[in-house]
This record gives sequence, C-alpha cells and structure tokens, in this order.
Amino acid sequence: MSAGLEARIRVVREGFTLEADFSAPFGVTALLGPNGAGKSTVVSALAGLAPLSGGRVVAGGRVWEDVSAGVRLAPRERGVGIAFQEPLLFPALSALDNVAYGPRARGVPRAEARRRAGSWLERLGAGHLASRRPAALSGGEAQRVAVARALSTEADVLLLDEPLSAQDVEARGASRRALADALAAFEGVALVVTHDPVEALTLAGRVAVLESGRVVQQGDADALRRRPASPWVAALAGVNLLRGRLEAAGAEVALVCEGLRLAVLPGAMAPGADAAAVVSPRAFTLSLDPPRSSARNVIAGAVASVDPGIDRVRVTLDTRPPLTAEITRESLAELGIVPGMRVHAAVKVTEIEVFPA
Repeated sequence: MSAGLEARIRVVREGFTLEADFSAPFGVTALLGPNGAGKSTVVSALAGLAPLSGGRVVAGGRVWEDVSAGVRLAPRERGVGIAFQEPLLFPALSALDNVAYGPRARGVPRAEARRRAGSWLERLGAGHLASRRPAALSGGEAQRVAVARALSTEADVLLLDEPLSAQDVEARGASRRALADALAAFEGVALVVTHDPVEALTLAGRVAVLESGRVVQQGDADALRRRPASPWVAALAGVNLLRGRLEAAGAEVALVCEGLRLAVLPGAMAPGADAAAVVSPRAFTLSLDPPRSSARNVIAGAVASVDPGIDRVRVTLDTRPPLTAEITRESLAELGIVPGMRVHAAVKVTEIEVFPA
C-alpha cells in the first residue's frame, strides 16, 4: 500500500464523544493513551464495527468511510486485519487453523494458508502451540495466536488492540521482542493500540497520543520528550511541563506559571505570549540551603514524594505546579532527603526549553 492511513473520527456515544484526527504512514504507529481515552472505540470505528457520527477514513488512497459523502464500506471490504483485546478464537479449531482462517477467508488455498499461518506463529514464538485448541491455551498464548491470525491476513492495515495485555511479567519482554520482529516483516500500515508507553516506544517509530477522546500529539519519541503537549505526555516522557505567560522584567524574560516564576533565555518568543517550557528532571540541583551557584532559578518547596529507581531517585516538590528532580542515590543519602523536608531546586536558564503553548 503506497499511502498510509488518514483518519478523522467522530463517534458520539452516551456520555462520551470521540473526536480523533491522526495519520499512520506505512510502518508501525502506536496509538497511546490512558484507560478510558477512547482507544478501543477508534479500533471499532476503523474496523467498520462502529459507524462514524462524522469524519472520514482513507487508507491507501481508498475511502473507507466518509459521512458527508455517504460512503461506508463494510468491515470485510476494508482490507483490515484485527486482533482485539479478547482473542475471540474459534474453539473447535486448532491454533494453526485459527490463524489460517484469515487468509482462507480471503480466498487463499488451504495449503498456502496453513503454511502462512505456521510462519506467523513461529515469528511470534508460538509455533509449538499450532496443534492446540483454544481451551488448552493460556490467556497470553491465545493472545499471540490472535495476533498471528491478524498478521496472516497480510491486509493493508493491521489493528492490534493491547496486543500484550494478557502476557505475564516473565513473558512480556520476549513477547514484545517477537512482536517487534513480526511487525518489521509486515508490509502495510500497523496501528498498535496501547496504554503502555514502553510498548508504544519500543514497537513503533511514531506515536499518536489520545486523551479524553482527542489526539493531543503525534510524532516520534524525541518530539514527545522535547515538546510534550499535555501533563500526561510529560509524565510518560519523564519531564516537567510548565504552561504560562512570558513577562519582561528589565533585560530578563520570565515564564510565569501558577506559583512559579522562571527566568528563561530571551529572544525565542516575545513577552506577553502564552508559552510552555520543558525542564528535564536531571537539570535540577537540590540543596538544603539556598545554593551559591550561578543558577538564576532557585525554587523552594517541601518534598512531596521520593521515588527510587535502579540508580537514580525522582524527588517531587509540592510547588505549584509540582516539579520533579532526579538525583543519584548518593546525593539522596548525603542530603538526607525525606518527604516533608524543605529543599531548594536550582536550574539554569540554558536548561529550560521554551516553545509556543
């Protein structure tokens, strides 16, 4: 398929409105968002199982649905392979024949369909399950078979809804690697729907972030990290996002955000403009007393939480808005930082990236 997927999806249901605009070029795109954001509704709409209230879906230059033009292709006419969160396998068929069902339904001869099915099962590390029926499969195994069935159709568009959700902790890493290898062999547009940022960023080169029924940001991992569009994106990227207004104070320019005032580099934007800023947690230096460094930004606050990682520790202050610093375990022990303690966080203006809000 030479062109990708372009979607403007409007679905209105009782108590929820989905208005999601995004694109998915050839290759793998992740649709990432918290639970309840509307991700599964997007899958149903793209598959033709939930009619659009408005909008348009085009795949490979072919219109799947256009409300204003009165066009709506049936699911079987869309050239889409789907794996839902629930495997939905045929109980009377073996895993191999479940996977072969997809190409068989598209007119592929039985022997070729079974050969193709076996190949996809092997790629997903599930070749040993070929002869088993669904009742003899664990939830994670059934999920891998369902993903293989979607891949075996070799459709123009592949929709995988939380494809690793049933994998146990021990198997998740291996399953993720196997799925990444399988997706690399898929020749079309693949949309991986997930709430897990690790899955999104390891399986896909491009991410569309869905929050409360809206796509708030699209881009690669670096774009999400450098310019997060929402606090949720900032949190998953591990950075601080501040939104406010630029103000001039003599020769200085400051970003005023709730209870904070941060000096920033002048020139990027004019004073008076609405702006956002990103600060890496590692850019902050923590101290018990006001520092004597050259940093023009020193923020005092009480420690709200201390979250140890493998080699570093995230310390969140109860400022408005909250700020998170990341320090070494040695620094934490040296300073004796515990929740409730008052500390000072210093950051240089050169460490603050400002962009239009």
